[in-house]
Amino acid sequence: MERSLALLKKFDLLLLSLTFLLVAFGLAAIYSIALSQDVPDFANFYKQLGFFGIGTFFMVVFGLIDYRFWQSAAKVLYIISFLLLLSVLIFGQTIRGVTGWFVLAGYQFQPIELIKVFLLIVLAYVFSNAERPLNKTKNILWSFFLVFALFALTVVQPDLGSAMLLLLVWFGVIVIIGLSRWQWLALIGSGVVGSLLGWFFLLRDYQKERIISLFQPNADVLGEGYAVAQSIIAIGSGRLIGSGLGFGSQSQLKFLPESHTDFIFSVIAEELGFFGATLLVVFLGFFLVRMILLAKRVKDDFALFFLIGAVVLLFSQIFLNIGVTLGMLPVTGVTLPLISYGGSSLIATFMLLGIVQSIAARNV
Repeated sequence: MERSLALLKKFDLLLLSLTFLLVAFGLAAIYSIALSQDVPDFANFYKQLGFFGIGTFFMVVFGLIDYRFWQSAAKVLYIISFLLLLSVLIFGQTIRGVTGWFVLAGYQFQPIELIKVFLLIVLAYVFSNAERPLNKTKNILWSFFLVFALFALTVVQPDLGSAMLLLLVWFGVIVIIGLSRWQWLALIGSGVVGSLLGWFFLLRDYQKERIISLFQPNADVLGEGYAVAQSIIAIGSGRLIGSGLGFGSQSQLKFLPESHTDFIFSVIAEELGFFGATLLVVFLGFFLVRMILLAKRVKDDFALFFLIGAVVLLFSQIFLNIGVTLGMLPVTGVTLPLISYGGSSLIATFMLLGIVQSIAARNV
């Protein structure tokens, strides 16, 4: 007990404070959205509070577990990840066109959120145990094969946003280890070929329309471009200080779809204005920078690569989500970490942060 308390005292308090502050932003927005009902329904708000409590519990538990345990469990976690993605295709429920959910006792669980965390562990294990130099082609190809197997199962759901995140995490890690000129050329060439094959043989019509609407935003404002058009209107109407919580016209009058998940940043920008949205982005930036600073002081490669992967994953989610709301990227369905409504995403992020806190507590 005394050892556990000693470890808790070594948690990174700045990172912990930023974590709770970001969750508070999300809870405020979800509460505001609930006011738009004819009879205010705070079910999502109370559920998110519950998910926050569960997530905090897991963060503490994962923080108390020595992070090196996950290094020894990496192979098992990869097998579990593969089986979960396979199982959800067979037994999962289709929600909004994606067969990526298990429904247990009335609660929805999206395994890909947990698998993102497992992938960070697997990649950290692979590169911390790889033959030096780390940028040997066989190391890169082996890591890509492991990621691609999970990527392929995720694309089949089809959850293109999450699949992209898996590849982005892998890409971010290999960029950090450094690539030779011919490796860069091979990677770029493979990316171009893969993109062309994906466009002609993988993407569905509605996914292609989302990409096309990015370059022709006014071509289909009542179809695939509707959500982004409403998001841009919401963000613009917020002006400098916003309309106030509960008074956003786009979110309160339900013009903005998925306002509590994919487009929650638009709600915050509309109701808290440029000032509130900028403040949120600044806090997100501090949140990521704090983990980068932690990575600079770690003493082993596994911790280093896990932190690198965590920063890449969270930054990619933030960039993709906010980029969509601003009309800069096609709609991907990627949520804003710690802020968007959703139990699977919030709890998995807290698990990730628990491992980060474990690293911080043992590398002071």
